[in-house]
Amino acid sequence: MKISKLASAIAMLTLGVTSASQAEDQRYVIQVDNQHKGLVKALAIKSGAEINLDGNGFFAASFPEQDLAQVKGLLNNPHVKLVEEDQRRTLQALYQDDAGDPMVTQLTPYAVYQSQADQVNFVAGAGMKVCVIDSGLDRTNPDFNWGAITGDYDPGTGEWDVNGGPHGTHVAGTIGAADNEIGVVGMAPGVEMHIIKVFTASGWAYSSDLAHATDLCSQAGANIISMSLGGGGANSIESNAFEAFTQAGGLVVAAAGNDGNNVRSYPAGYPSVMMVGANDADNKIASFSQFPSCSSGRGKRATLDENICVEVTAGGVQTLSTYPAGMSTMASMSADGTYYESAAMENAGSASGNTYFMGTAEAIDTGAQGHVCVIDRGNISFHDKVANCEASGGLGAIIINNVDGMLYGTLGDANTTQIPAVGADLADRAAIIGATNATIAIDQSDYGYMSGTSMATPAVSGVAALVWSNYPECTGSEIRDALKASAQDQGAPGHDDYFGYGIVNAKAAYDYLQLHGCQGGDSSPGTFSLAAEYQFARGKHTVTLTTTAASTAKVDLYRNEQKIATVAADTHYIDSFGRKSSGSFVYKACEEGSQICTQTQTISF
Repeated sequence: MKISKLASAIAMLTLGVTSASQAEDQRYVIQVDNQHKGLVKALAIKSGAEINLDGNGFFAASFPEQDLAQVKGLLNNPHVKLVEEDQRRTLQALYQDDAGDPMVTQLTPYAVYQSQADQVNFVAGAGMKVCVIDSGLDRTNPDFNWGAITGDYDPGTGEWDVNGGPHGTHVAGTIGAADNEIGVVGMAPGVEMHIIKVFTASGWAYSSDLAHATDLCSQAGANIISMSLGGGGANSIESNAFEAFTQAGGLVVAAAGNDGNNVRSYPAGYPSVMMVGANDADNKIASFSQFPSCSSGRGKRATLDENICVEVTAGGVQTLSTYPAGMSTMASMSADGTYYESAAMENAGSASGNTYFMGTAEAIDTGAQGHVCVIDRGNISFHDKVANCEASGGLGAIIINNVDGMLYGTLGDANTTQIPAVGADLADRAAIIGATNATIAIDQSDYGYMSGTSMATPAVSGVAALVWSNYPECTGSEIRDALKASAQDQGAPGHDDYFGYGIVNAKAAYDYLQLHGCQGGDSSPGTFSLAAEYQFARGKHTVTLTTTAASTAKVDLYRNEQKIATVAADTHYIDSFGRKSSGSFVYKACEEGSQICTQTQTISF
């Protein structure tokens, strides 16, 4: 597949890096009383520092060749509260491909259908505003309600409505692209947005930038902060900013990360931030989506916290959304007037004509003269297949995959061909081969595809805005709980490290709030609950679990997020351990096969 320069640079940057004793770029955050900030800044400058950012109650500065201990020594002053590393944060787009042609008509991305966002109406006057902290939103794209979008100028990154790469424009489109008969439609079409541009084409930002941006989001009246970014290491000034936003009634959403491992990325790893993983169009977890454990500590000190791991997922593989004008290259392909999904391989242009099936196109075939070549993948390179089509007089080439799924590929750096070539899905092989004529085109576009937890994050942010607009009396934490309680369970039954509670579902969340209200399923007497009673006798530790008021005949019982039994509702179940067993065990019950669960009960021995 062809990867842009920006995406290539991002792909080489890994999340979850071990924090070194010397911060990257020797940049540090200094917390200080605003009253004495000038004095401490002067001390820092005198010590050779360059001030990078001046925030509320802190500033960020670079100290060349100085590690953390040395900086603490240089700023040994009673007015300094804390000195810590300013952690790098990177964009979370893993790769991008080009497909379809939304320049002609409005398309709905698969994640909208998957999350059932198309089954819930967005209430425009409910006061929802999403603050997008990213690389800016380029004003050249017409697919936005620009009258409802604001932003902040930054002297370092420039104007918020001039792109610092396509990432921020793509993210914003997933959240709120307008329902206007062109391009794509967002999860919450036309929602108010406030744009904070912390990234440029270089792809770097810092934890202090995010703390400062959070303050700006608050000042702009945002309810939701969406961050398709992350990096290694926690930072207290950043964590405190998100906690304050959440405590004030807001919701913060961030990407789990794209390294496909169990490393916890930040800011998603803070308890005040909702961590989002990515799934594909087939409800499978994306191979790149990170899956940190919900546990922290060891042995008897181990604790479980579902707010420090993946909570829900959303579509993040081959996500169609907005781009700065002309910055994407997209393919379109139709056969006998029916459009089929395709992926650009090489050579801008268009071709239209009768089809000619060339098999695997391993030789020149004069039957292809003046036709669009339909070619099976296999045996020789993509380039040689297209070259043989062109040498046979073919006008363009459609190469069909020989395994399930879409064919993404290029013709290589040494491409010598001129005709447009696209890849096609194996599932469409019979229709394409059987067609009489075909049209393919590869053009510059204002729309394109990207993949990553970056793409799943705005999907969840948009769903949150969509659902919240119907229940504006709820808090951000209550919306967060509703999204989890109503998510479509995937992967291992119940909560798991990969999907969390499952794929976010807007219609189910809407229905959940309509049934239970903002307080959720445990808000009133007589609702579904679990009691856990511990006893040690005859050399055994036992925990007796009893459920009440389930609406199903059976309930699923979980210990430390692993299902241990399915039993009749309103009965006792005894969980037994040997004499030498010890630890902390978190129990919950869920109505059978659902995400309607009790509050957790913790037993330690």
